[in-house]
Amino acid sequence: MGFMDRFRRGTSTRMRKPAKDALRTGSTTVRASSKVDEEHLHAFVTERRGVEGFVEPRTAVSDVTLLLVAHDGEWTRRRVPSVKWAHDFANKHQVPSYDAAVVGIPQRMRDYNRRQKQLRKEQGL
Repeated sequence: MGFMDRFRRGTSTRMRKPAKDALRTGSTTVRASSKVDEEHLHAFVTERRGVEGFVEPRTAVSDVTLLLVAHDGEWTRRRVPSVKWAHDFANKHQVPSYDAAVVGIPQRMRDYNRRQKQLRKEQGL
């Protein structure tokens, strides 16, 4: 808005309503975990070897998540109902689980992402 526009529109300094499709700020709505998330995690654990679980705590924009990383760095992340549920899931599937806020993300996952990025670049994607 230009300086003179304030005078042309009158003395009101009220703000306009945001557009209907505008991105909302402030509190966010977080999608809860679902049965589909659990099925995806189960499939990942059973179809890959050397899987480890990293439980990520709830944040302002996402609920508790379980990050599963295979031996080669391939990974998946899904929402889970709770930290306890994530550790119980890992124990049930004989997958070691760690608190990601304490141990961090494994280097093999970052290496895998780098390889995938390079591969996409070489393929022109």
